[in-house]
Order: sequence, then C-alpha cells, then structure tokens
Amino acid sequence: MCISPALLGQSFGAEQLQAMGVAYEHACHALRLTDTNDRLTEIVANKIIDAARAGETDADRLYEAVMVWASAA
Repeated sequence: MCISPALLGQSFGAEQLQAMGVAYEHACHALRLTDTNDRLTEIVANKIIDAARAGETDADRLYEAVMVWASAA
C-alpha cells in the first residue's frame, strides 16, 4: 500500500515522506487494512498527514498518532 494518493497537493521533505510511508504501512498492517481504495485507509493516511503537518517527522510517533486515534474510535 502507498500513502501517495492522499499526498496530492501536499509539500513534505524526502525524510518526512519516508517516515510517513513507513508509519502508513505499519498502521495499515496493524489495523488489518488491505484495500487502498477503502475509506478507512484514506482516514489513516490523513491522520498521518495531519501529524506530519503539525511537524512530526518520526515514523514511530506518526504511527502512534494513528493508533491513538484508532483506539479512541
């Protein structure tokens, strides 16, 4: 799976993009999401993008941001 469709129109550095991709893959695996056209995978991508926009650059913390949201949902 790839987070890139959700990144259209976004601007991030190469390192941050790498961290976002790792976090997205890890989160989708942990949440057992396999369909990239699913609304839930889109939400996961957007949660990661929101955390990255707020300045987070670490893949583990981006992943944790999604998992905190998922556990509250």
